[in-house]
Amino acid sequence: MGLINTILGKLFDLLLLPFLSLNPWAGMAFVALLTGLLMLIIYRWTSNQSGIRRVKDKIKAHLLELRLFKDNMGVTMRAQGQILRSNLRYLALNLRPLVVMIVPLILILAQLNLWFGSEPLAVGRPAILKVRLLPDVNVLGTEFALESPPEITIETPPLRLEEARELDWRLRPTAAGTFDLTIRAGDKSYIKTVVVDGRGLEKVSALKVKRSFLDEVLYPGEKALPGESRIKAIEIVHPAKKLSLFGLRLHWLIAYLGLSIIFGFALKKPFRVEI
Repeated sequence: MGLINTILGKLFDLLLLPFLSLNPWAGMAFVALLTGLLMLIIYRWTSNQSGIRRVKDKIKAHLLELRLFKDNMGVTMRAQGQILRSNLRYLALNLRPLVVMIVPLILILAQLNLWFGSEPLAVGRPAILKVRLLPDVNVLGTEFALESPPEITIETPPLRLEEARELDWRLRPTAAGTFDLTIRAGDKSYIKTVVVDGRGLEKVSALKVKRSFLDEVLYPGEKALPGESRIKAIEIVHPAKKLSLFGLRLHWLIAYLGLSIIFGFALKKPFRVEI
């Protein structure tokens, strides 16, 4: 999974490169447009287009039948039954393309979360670094240490939370940039990247996870911790990123899905896709 994440990460770095200094909506709209195109292509080639067209025509015909024979109870009931049956058939015809689309969509969402999910840390404002441990690790007795570059001040010793299996440090960045923190657990050391301030659009990896297929799919921002690591995850608590729209603060996922659907429906006729 690491190789796939690396390839996708480089691809999204390239796609969003022209939008780094622009309003985040510009990059979001561009990716949503590409997603709409990709989903249309997948839908067209994995769905039964003629079958979908026939089912939709049947639904329209039975709806017209309801209007024309609304005073005939027998015809009305039969038409409603046919509409229900056709709708179930329509859902069945959409099942295969939806299953195929879910795989690339999950990978895209994981990458977009790196760009639109979190704000970089702010210079001068404190932040929390969380190290989550495996259940069999002695939180109180195991030696842990945190090392940082001069631009990141470590303000507290580790707060050891035995029940939560967690160690917390408070940090305070003093300069903008991308820096590496080193967490030492016994004779092992692990690197966590931290981003401070930045441009209008900045890639931020808040969570570094231990090697496992699902976690690496969902959190692809950094190379996974090795399988033998006693650390389950390393997290820096970043402020959540929101997209402003007419005074509203929208979660990026709402904006992305909304734009992707709009672009998809806008382009379905030019691409001759029956949805």
